[in-house]
Amino acid sequence: MALVEAGRFYNVIEGSMARARLAADGIESVLFDTEMNWGGLDGVVPIRLMVDEDDEREARRLLSDDA
Repeated sequence: MALVEAGRFYNVIEGSMARARLAADGIESVLFDTEMNWGGLDGVVPIRLMVDEDDEREARRLLSDDA
Protein backbone atom coordinates (compact mmCIF):
# COMPACT_ATOMS: atom_id res chain seq x y z
CA MET A 1 0.00 0.00 0.00
CA ALA A 2 1.43 3.33 -1.07
CA LEU A 3 -0.11 6.63 -0.07
CA VAL A 4 -0.68 9.36 -2.64
CA GLU A 5 -1.96 12.91 -2.29
CA ALA A 6 -5.64 13.30 -3.16
CA GLY A 7 -5.97 16.93 -2.09
CA ARG A 8 -4.39 19.97 -0.45
CA PHE A 9 -6.05 22.28 2.02
CA TYR A 10 -4.95 25.39 3.84
CA ASN A 11 -6.72 24.77 7.12
CA VAL A 12 -7.53 21.71 9.21
CA ILE A 13 -11.29 22.25 9.03
CA GLU A 14 -11.40 21.96 5.24
CA GLY A 15 -9.10 18.95 5.32
CA SER A 16 -11.22 17.25 7.95
CA MET A 17 -14.39 17.87 5.97
CA ALA A 18 -12.82 16.32 2.88
CA ARG A 19 -11.64 13.35 4.91
CA ALA A 20 -15.18 12.85 6.27
CA ARG A 21 -16.56 12.99 2.73
CA LEU A 22 -14.24 10.20 1.64
CA ALA A 23 -15.00 8.14 4.77
CA ALA A 24 -18.72 8.37 3.97
CA ASP A 25 -17.95 6.53 0.74
CA GLY A 26 -15.68 3.97 2.38
CA ILE A 27 -12.33 5.50 1.42
CA GLU A 28 -9.78 5.56 4.23
CA SER A 29 -7.54 8.61 4.36
CA VAL A 30 -5.14 10.46 6.60
CA LEU A 31 -4.19 14.13 6.90
CA PHE A 32 -0.48 14.97 6.81
CA ASP A 33 1.11 18.18 8.13
CA THR A 34 -1.79 19.24 10.36
CA GLU A 35 0.63 20.50 13.02
CA MET A 36 2.64 22.66 10.61
CA ASN A 37 0.18 25.58 10.71
CA TRP A 38 0.51 27.27 14.07
CA GLY A 39 0.84 30.78 15.38
CA GLY A 40 -1.55 32.27 12.84
CA LEU A 41 0.38 30.92 9.88
CA ASP A 42 -2.53 29.01 8.28
CA GLY A 43 -1.98 28.63 4.59
CA VAL A 44 1.81 28.64 4.64
CA VAL A 45 2.20 24.85 4.62
CA PRO A 46 -0.64 22.96 2.93
CA ILE A 47 -2.34 20.09 4.72
CA ARG A 48 -2.21 17.01 2.51
CA LEU A 49 -5.04 14.49 2.30
CA MET A 50 -3.49 11.11 1.57
CA VAL A 51 -5.22 7.97 0.29
CA ASP A 52 -4.14 4.55 -0.92
CA GLU A 53 -3.00 4.74 -4.53
CA ASP A 54 -5.79 2.33 -5.52
CA ASP A 55 -8.39 4.84 -4.23
CA GLU A 56 -6.84 7.99 -5.72
CA ARG A 57 -9.06 8.31 -8.80
CA GLU A 58 -12.31 7.80 -6.87
CA ALA A 59 -11.17 10.11 -4.05
CA ARG A 60 -10.36 12.92 -6.49
CA ARG A 61 -13.70 12.41 -8.23
CA LEU A 62 -15.63 12.60 -4.95
CA LEU A 63 -13.75 15.69 -3.83
CA SER A 64 -14.28 17.44 -7.17
CA ASP A 65 -18.02 16.66 -6.99
CA ASP A 66 -18.14 18.58 -3.71
CA ALA A 67 -16.39 21.66 -5.12
